[in-house]
Amino acid sequence: MNDTTTNPDHAGLFGIASGQAGYFTTAQAHDAGFSSPLIRHHVRTGRFMHVARGLYRLRDYPSTPREEVLAAWLRLAPKAVVSHESALDILGLSDVIPDAIHLTVPRTFRKLSPALGVIIHTTVRPVRPRDIVNRDGVRLTNAARTIVDVVEAGLAPDQVQRAVRSAIDRGFTTPRQLRSAVSSRGRRVQALVDRAIGEPG
Repeated sequence: MNDTTTNPDHAGLFGIASGQAGYFTTAQAHDAGFSSPLIRHHVRTGRFMHVARGLYRLRDYPSTPREEVLAAWLRLAPKAVVSHESALDILGLSDVIPDAIHLTVPRTFRKLSPALGVIIHTTVRPVRPRDIVNRDGVRLTNAARTIVDVVEAGLAPDQVQRAVRSAIDRGFTTPRQLRSAVSSRGRRVQALVDRAIGEPG
C-alpha cells in the first residue's frame, strides 16, 4: 500500500474515474498513489464522495444514466459482471425496467454482501471473455449469454421473443450463437429460445 509520501497522480485517477462515471475503488486510488489517509482527507474536504466500502466518486463529476449499475458492479469487480435484466436493459433488448441491479459471480466467490436493490446470481458456468461486452465502462454479459440467462430465470415468453428478434436484427448475435449458448441449458430453455428464433419479427 502507498504511504503518505507518495506523489498522487490526480490526472491518472481522473482518467480511471472518467471511464467509470466518476467512480473509483480504493485499490484504484492506491494504484494512482493515493494513500488511505489522503483518500480520507479528500473525503473530508469534499473532493471525493464515499459511496460504499471501498468505493468513491469524484464529487463534481457529472451524473450519467445507469451510474448506479456501474457503482454496484465496481463493488464486486473484477469477479462480477452485470447480467440478466440489467444487461438486457443496457443492451436495449427489452422494454422491461429492471426492479433491481443484477450481477453474476462465480459460485466460489465469497465476497457476497449485496447492497439494497442488488441481486447476486451465482453460477457454475464460467462467464468467459467471449461472453462479455463493455458498455460505458461496465462489463456485462453479451446478448446471447444474457438472453439464455434471463430465459432460464423465467423471463416471460413474449419478452424472450422480443429480445431474441431485437438481438438478431441489430447484429448483436446470430441464431447459431444463441443455439450454442443454450445447448448446455435445460430443455425448457432450449425450446423457448428455438421458438423465438423461428418466429418472425
